[in-house]
Amino acid sequence: MEPFDRVLVAVDGSEESTRAVEYAVAVADTYDAAVHVVYVLGDGVADNYESEGYADTAEEIAAERGVEIEASAVSGFSEKRLSQHPGSVVLDTAEEVGADFLVVPREPQTGTRAAVLEKTAEYVLRYASQPVLSV
Repeated sequence: MEPFDRVLVAVDGSEESTRAVEYAVAVADTYDAAVHVVYVLGDGVADNYESEGYADTAEEIAAERGVEIEASAVSGFSEKRLSQHPGSVVLDTAEEVGADFLVVPREPQTGTRAAVLEKTAEYVLRYASQPVLSV
C-alpha cells in the first residue's frame, strides 16, 4: 500500500467530528502525512467558526502527535444553490487540497450543527475516489 500524503477530515464542531479528527491525525501520524481539516458549516456559523475554538481543538490533537495541520471552512449547503450537497463540498475540497485519504464522522449525529454533516458520510463513501474512513 502506498503511504498517504494528505488526510482530509470533515468536521462540524460536534463530538463525533472531534473523534474523526483524532482518527485522521492517527492515520497521518502512521503514514507521515499532513492533515487538512475542513469545517463544513451552515450559513451563519461559517463566519465565526474560529471564535468558537474549532481550529484550536484540531490543532491541539495534531500537536500531541507532531502532525502538520491546516484548516479551511466551507458552507455545507446553500438555500440559493440547491444542487450543492455537503458531501460534494467535502469531495471538492479533497480535490483542491490534494487529499488522498478521507475521514468523515458517521451518522447519526444530533444538534443543529450536525444537520450539515448528517448526509455527508453516506455521500462521501459512495462517490469518493480516495479511501474513506467513517468513524
